[in-house]
Amino acid sequence: MGNGSPPVVVELGNRSYCVHIGDGLLAQTGQIARENALSGRAAIVSDSRVAPLYLSAVQDSLAQAGYVFSAHVVPSGEQSKSLEMVKTLCEQFAHDGVDRHSFVVALGGGVIGDLAGFVAAIYYRGIPVIQLPTTLMAQVDSSVGGKTGVNLNAGKNLVGAFHQPHAVIADTLTLTSLSRRDFNEGVAEVIKYGAISDPKLLGELSQGITSIAQLVRQCVRIKAGFVTEDERETSGRRALLNFGHTIGHAIEAAAGYGTLLHGEAIALGMLAAAEISSKRVGFPAEEAARLRTMIQQYELPTRLPSGLDPQVVLRRVFVDKKFQDGNISFVVCSRLGNAFSTKEVTREDLAAAIVGLQTGKT
Repeated sequence: MGNGSPPVVVELGNRSYCVHIGDGLLAQTGQIARENALSGRAAIVSDSRVAPLYLSAVQDSLAQAGYVFSAHVVPSGEQSKSLEMVKTLCEQFAHDGVDRHSFVVALGGGVIGDLAGFVAAIYYRGIPVIQLPTTLMAQVDSSVGGKTGVNLNAGKNLVGAFHQPHAVIADTLTLTSLSRRDFNEGVAEVIKYGAISDPKLLGELSQGITSIAQLVRQCVRIKAGFVTEDERETSGRRALLNFGHTIGHAIEAAAGYGTLLHGEAIALGMLAAAEISSKRVGFPAEEAARLRTMIQQYELPTRLPSGLDPQVVLRRVFVDKKFQDGNISFVVCSRLGNAFSTKEVTREDLAAAIVGLQTGKT
């Protein structure tokens, strides 16, 4: 399905699911839900930016497939990824008759996918969810793999659960409504896949994106491979997807959610990780420069926001989930396409890389 292209399958035994990629797929939401044997009421969760654009198409598709549904629209932005909003949605679900036989439809970007997925994971101790990602960031990354969660004041995604979707429907036509900044935010995750797994992606990006559906498909295949090998980050393989995220999450939180888009913070985190990789594992200078060139080409930031104290960022790093007993497992690259985790990165390494982001030396 999806312009004649077969879906990408995330292989997880009896919990395997398909990622459908192509133009116009929102109109097939109801059909795909039926193909996945979902019944009962559909609870559509969206936000105030996405709902006016795409909610009616999803509602029409569900109605045509015979579903009863309710719509739950939250304010757009990272601020909605909160425990307060989780409670609000759960109360709305209960009021509207969403029960243990119902399912959630997450219509939006990464915030909605994480929030709605987490509510699905805990409501009635878990009901199915279908992910309908509408941003490049969500289509290439966050909608696949089952990570759900919300933020605390202390840090990003500190409360969450693994809850795999029953299906992912990536309608690439929705990407045409993104601003240039929002689209480029998603490119940051594509650059990450190039850094840790497939350097050819960087070459393709350097020439300009010719087929967005093919780009999404390539990234989803990479992500699916990591998830299949290490669904819950127990072997360390899936943790490689966190390249750039340890410092990136800290920057995002320290700057204040919404100051930087997630992908913009991750771009900065990748520059810092490249600097640390050069120092610790000999990441070649020319490859670090190639990474920086890609980040600049897609208008992603290379310096900390003005006025952001590196020490505040450093403190935020140390509430990251990747710390165990005070030690960090940090993802580095010895070359493009070869990433691994190490515990040899010191506080001083982190501090120097963050200061470098302020001065432009990282």
